[in-house]
Amino acid sequence: MNDSFQKHSASWVSFSYISFGAAAFMLALGLYMMPLDLWGKGYLAMGILMLVQTTVNITKTLRDNAESEKLIRKVEDARTEKLLVKFNRNDAD
Repeated sequence: MNDSFQKHSASWVSFSYISFGAAAFMLALGLYMMPLDLWGKGYLAMGILMLVQTTVNITKTLRDNAESEKLIRKVEDARTEKLLVKFNRNDAD
């Protein structure tokens, strides 16, 4: 079983950072320009920050779960292959 991973290109990584920066800037500008009192802007800012934080957390959690399942499958495949080799040796004798 060959698990080859393709890394993202530098231009894609740069694009991702630039897109995030532009979105954060536009959101901050919109929040600043919004006709609300300071407490309302603060409440919205906290909500936005928590939403970004939980998005990163859930993305990492899903990725970690997928990686652990892949590792478990590799271990199970290795055990199965070992049993098959052992079975074939006993069958040949």
